[in-house]
Amino acid sequence: MTNRKKIVTILGAGVWGSALGNLASRNEHEVRFWSRRSQQTMESLVEGANIVLSAVSMKGVRPTIEKLQRINLPDNLILVSATKGLDPLTTHTPCQIWQEAFPKHPIVVLSGPNLSKEIQKNLPAATVVASKDLSAAETVQEIFASDTFRVYVNEDPLGTELGGTLKNVIAIAAGVCDGLQLGTNAKAALLTRALPEMIRVGTHLGAATETFFGLSGLGDLLATCDSPLSRNYQVGYGLAQGKTLEEILSQLEGTAEGVNTTNVLVDLANQQTIPIPIARQVHRLLKGKTTPYESVQALMERDLKAEFCDLDF
Repeated sequence: MTNRKKIVTILGAGVWGSALGNLASRNEHEVRFWSRRSQQTMESLVEGANIVLSAVSMKGVRPTIEKLQRINLPDNLILVSATKGLDPLTTHTPCQIWQEAFPKHPIVVLSGPNLSKEIQKNLPAATVVASKDLSAAETVQEIFASDTFRVYVNEDPLGTELGGTLKNVIAIAAGVCDGLQLGTNAKAALLTRALPEMIRVGTHLGAATETFFGLSGLGDLLATCDSPLSRNYQVGYGLAQGKTLEEILSQLEGTAEGVNTTNVLVDLANQQTIPIPIARQVHRLLKGKTTPYESVQALMERDLKAEFCDLDF
């Protein structure tokens, strides 16, 4: 591992961006933060940087890209996306939007079971950095890896990104499950059936099946669906307690990306005829078309089938 000091510019100074910046700082890299409230310009903070990492919310991806496109960036600048979501306009992932905007630059996805507040406490964690440019992914790996943050690489950025994105929808369902006090059996069944649903969507869009069994798929699913620290989990839990979606969102610290992702995912599934029974019930619940109990009952009453009938392993 090289010890050469790098300059890392973080776009987005929320809890996630700050946590990632702290990891790079602990490895003695120079870290700069930009946000909409920054007194310094984005251009001045990006100048000379080796890595630009975007940790903005999904709705902030396009405006951030537009600002960055006005800057003359060197071709070897590595762009890292740490956003989990789907674009309502195109149904694209953040990485796909970044690659469209900067076709000559290496794009890296960072995603995994990474609850920001735990990382801020320096608790052990692991993540994945994925890119078609393996050298770029390895550079990002070296910048963030430490004795408390283990970083793996792979060459499936789409699958890595979709794992982290789709599990946010399931986290809402998991919050409902716990909020209704349905028990461990129900939670285990939900998460086990959720994984093939995620794989079905991911492989249909071109991702590799095995990616979803890794940290950015199964790992992130387990972490997010079992932690009150997850904003998406909090949404489901609140709905199960009879709160309105508006009430829940107004009390959250940050964005619950799973709400927007659910809406976009259902549109995508309708266009491409992808079966997503769990996500559909989450969507109906968010839209106020069903109750938490009715959603559970609808899933339990689905047609009987073989366990692996809908996956081609």
